[in-house]
Amino acid sequence: MNKDSVYFKNLIIKRLEEESESLKQQFSKKNQINSFVIDDLLPFPDVEDIYNSFPESSDMKIKKSLREFKSIDAQLDNHNPILEHITFAFQHQDILRIISDITGIDSLSADSSLYAGGISRMEKGNFLNPHLDNSHNNDRDMYRVLNLLFYVTPNRSVEDGGNLELWDNGPRQENRVVAAKYNRLVVMATDQNAWHSVSRVMQGDRCCISNYYFSENSPTEEEYFHITTFTGYPNQILRTFLLRLDSGLRTLVRRVFKKGVVNVSHIYKQKKP
Repeated sequence: MNKDSVYFKNLIIKRLEEESESLKQQFSKKNQINSFVIDDLLPFPDVEDIYNSFPESSDMKIKKSLREFKSIDAQLDNHNPILEHITFAFQHQDILRIISDITGIDSLSADSSLYAGGISRMEKGNFLNPHLDNSHNNDRDMYRVLNLLFYVTPNRSVEDGGNLELWDNGPRQENRVVAAKYNRLVVMATDQNAWHSVSRVMQGDRCCISNYYFSENSPTEEEYFHITTFTGYPNQILRTFLLRLDSGLRTLVRRVFKKGVVNVSHIYKQKKP
């Protein structure tokens, strides 16, 4: 069977439709970052094929700083085709319509350039500090409104680390942990209050397929702009100071260069025939 993006799209639609009402209830919960989780998204043999097709960190771009430590790639046609198929499956209009109905967010658009999306691999010692995602797309004409994370590493427990942390009351308060469970899709809202992080990986690896959805409409009905903004964990006083300084300098640069970003290396560049 040809496991292309249409094949995966149909499977994803089936699961979303089966759990639609439950997902709406999850996403609409009060006093927390709007989000929903759906397990067993795909047949297990398909997820196993996806995981086994992930490149090693040495074949990806490694990002290492006070902000984060992980391996990423958006140029998916450099790897096994199944990775491109499953990533772009989430961008089909039929899936956008279903997720729009579940979340109540209108006018959703997928991002064929995979700006900040694509695949990521995190291994022992890797982490992602608390942060707000960039508020807009690369051209700053659309708001980033949803983050889709599909976890494909088998046999991971919460104790293994690499879990999503949602800071419902801000990064100075306690976080809510969403385990990076095998075959789990997490969809979360991204706005100026949606602080989140990834706990340090203690063992094994955590492989993830990422997509972002955008909208011309502000999720808060107010205009705003911010770069990807990092801070430290509550016990990281010095790192918090340094990351705030770093965010301030990067914000200044982005306000000067109002269109596009300084470094656009992490996008999907379609190759000419």
